Amino acid sequence: MPVLIYKILLPAEWAAFEANGRFDGSPLDLRDGYIHCSSRDQVAGTAQRYFADVPDLVVVAIDAQTMGMWLRWETSANGGLFPHVYAPLPRAAVAAVHRIAGAASVDDVIPA
Repeated sequence: MPVLIYKILLPAEWAAFEANGRFDGSPLDLRDGYIHCSSRDQVAGTAQRYFADVPDLVVVAIDAQTMGMWLRWETSANGGLFPHVYAPLPRAAVAAVHRIAGAASVDDVIPA
């Protein structure tokens, strides 16, 4: 079974990801120099922290193995280890797409 990491996207970001076949990052990702992702245990908290007021989200599950050396688990400001990807996310790495009606619904939609 693959190890999955999760990227939370706005619907327009997902549309661009699909159209381009890759995701180069959100403005925050581009500023920080890597694509911020979350583990399954972290994704709901990340959604609440950064997307609480956004009515529609797309959460993509990424097969971590496909990211190879570009994936690093690094300590965040709050002390947790988060997956960071130092390359564009290829569409082929997306294992699942979850359309979410708001951050509070993440745990109800994404399989445990």
